[in-house]
Amino acid sequence: MSYLYFPGCSLKGTGRAYEDSMLAVFQALETPLEELEDWNCCGATAYMAISELKAFALSARNLALAEAKKGTADYINLIAPCAACYLVLNKANKYLRDYPDIRKKINPALDAAGLSYKGTVKVRHPLDILANDIGGERISRLVKKPLKGLKVACYYGCQIVRPYADFDNQHNPTSMNIIMKALGAETLDWPLKTRCCGGSLTGTVQETGMRLGYVILREAQRRGADVIATACPLCQFNLECYQKQMGSAYNDKIDMPVAYFSQLMGLAFGMDDKKLGINRLFVPIKSSQLAGGAYVRG
Repeated sequence: MSYLYFPGCSLKGTGRAYEDSMLAVFQALETPLEELEDWNCCGATAYMAISELKAFALSARNLALAEAKKGTADYINLIAPCAACYLVLNKANKYLRDYPDIRKKINPALDAAGLSYKGTVKVRHPLDILANDIGGERISRLVKKPLKGLKVACYYGCQIVRPYADFDNQHNPTSMNIIMKALGAETLDWPLKTRCCGGSLTGTVQETGMRLGYVILREAQRRGADVIATACPLCQFNLECYQKQMGSAYNDKIDMPVAYFSQLMGLAFGMDDKKLGINRLFVPIKSSQLAGGAYVRG
C-alpha cells in the first residue's frame, strides 16, 4: 500500500523533530512515505476563523494534488501527522463530499489552477496507519531497546478524534497505547488524554492557555508518568516550552519530558538520538536511559 505524506507548516519548522523521527520510523518499518509535491498550508487556525470557504479551498488544492498521484487505484492515502492539518484536511474532504453548495464554489477555484477533485483521497493520521495497517506485532519485531519500565502518558489532544472519530474511540482512544505497549512501555490510564492543551491561547490569552497545559502536566506527574507522548506539534510545544513559567506561576516544580510518539518508537528501535530529533527537546528522553533494555530515570 502506498502513502502520500503531507508535512504541513509545523513539521518543517517548530515540529521538525516530529518529521525527522516519523520518517525514520516509517523507513525502518519498510513503509516509505512520498512527500506531496508543491503542497500548501492546509488552511488551519486563522484561515478557518476568518473564511471557512477559503480554508476549504486551500485544503482542496492539496487533496486535488494528492488525487492526481493515485494512478489507477481506487483511492490514495494522504498522511497528515499534524493534528490540525489532519482535522482540517479531513473536514474539507467530508464537506466537499457532503455539501454540494460548497463543492460548487470550490470547483471553479480548482479549475482555475488546472486541478479537479473527485473525492478519492483518504486523509489518515500516522497513528491510524501504525495501529491498524502495520500493527503492534510488526512494530514489536523491530524493537532493540524495549521501553521496559517507562511509564508513558499517551496524550492525543483534542483534534485527532474530535469531531471525527474515523479510526479510534472518540472518548477513549487507544491507538497510541497499542504502539507504546508494542515497544514494551507501560501506558497509564488517565482521564486527560483528549483534554485541550491550551492551543493558540498560549499566544493570545497566555494565563488561560498555560493553566490548561499545567493541569495536564500536573495530572501526568501525579500519576507517575515518566514521559508524555504526543502526536501534535502545538501540543508538544505548549506542554514542553512553558514548564518554567508554569512552575513560577503555580509555585510547583514541573519537569516532564514531552516527546513525539515517533521519537519513542525510534528509541526503542535503537536509532540515534540526533536522527530522531531528541536534541531538539528541552526536556529530553535519551537513548542512554534505556540501559540493558530497561528505562533508567535520568
